[in-house]
Amino acid sequence: MIFTYLKVFLCGGLLCALGELVILKTRLTPARILVAYITAGVILSALGLYGPFVQFAQAGATVPLTGFGHLLAQGAISAVQEKGWIGAFTGGVTAAAAGIAAAVFFGFFTAVLFRPKAKP
Repeated sequence: MIFTYLKVFLCGGLLCALGELVILKTRLTPARILVAYITAGVILSALGLYGPFVQFAQAGATVPLTGFGHLLAQGAISAVQEKGWIGAFTGGVTAAAAGIAAAVFFGFFTAVLFRPKAKP
């Protein structure tokens, strides 16, 4: 069990450290890096490379932004197999709906609880 936690922490940390290096060594904005990570997750998933990484790294691969791209790609692939070409447009959103809804809910709940203030 300890080995699993260590493996998850190291794999997720490696993805985050890579993003930090890109921020520090390039002029890319965090928003562009975010899009690049999600796109990389989609491409690696479509090529069949991200699935084995998810099986190995578990939450270390699914929690970072590349995992979100993987989720979108798997949802689209599954929906295309079930519904045809229209699934390419609906599958990713359907697969990610629960995570997006949870993020909105908990973000709103946190904002209500802690009363955020604008920075001067």
